[in-house]
Amino acid sequence: MDSLYTFFMKGTVMENLLEIGKIVNTHGLRGEVKVVPWTDSAEDFEYISSVYIKIKNEYKKLTISGVKYQKNNVILKFKEYNDINEILPFKNCVLYAERDELGELPEGVYYIVDLIGLEVYTEDGEFVGKIADVFNAGASDIYDVKREGKKNLLLPVIDEVVKNVDIKGGKVTVNIMEGLDDEV
Repeated sequence: MDSLYTFFMKGTVMENLLEIGKIVNTHGLRGEVKVVPWTDSAEDFEYISSVYIKIKNEYKKLTISGVKYQKNNVILKFKEYNDINEILPFKNCVLYAERDELGELPEGVYYIVDLIGLEVYTEDGEFVGKIADVFNAGASDIYDVKREGKKNLLLPVIDEVVKNVDIKGGKVTVNIMEGLDDEV
């Protein structure tokens, strides 16, 4: 199974906006910002024309006019700002992009926000719990499945375990291999 997410989404703001990164600092004097990307690749920012930031419970649209890279970070320039003093209030703001602008995901690839809350069932139809979180553990992604009256179950997102993901149906079918859960 392919990687199960292209963007490290931490949640939704509105149905159409997804979190794509966080402004962690300014960069230079001309209004550029340093962004920690929450995407699989920093280069994903080259295909996004505008982003949103939330300031005082309102979303402000910013047009991206330049993208550069610095180590694992992205340096963004916004058309609307040309001075460090104008951009300082955006430090520590989360960046959002419209879902439509992020493009179609390849088959077998999902946004984390779409996986959170899906019901997890065994191949025999036994309800296991609901996906509470998805994170990466190096070799594979991990589904953190919240269960009633038991500790959470951590399932590696590999072909032998995750058999089917049905976003529209709200269901994930899994094979809980021996050793993954001593409480099943």
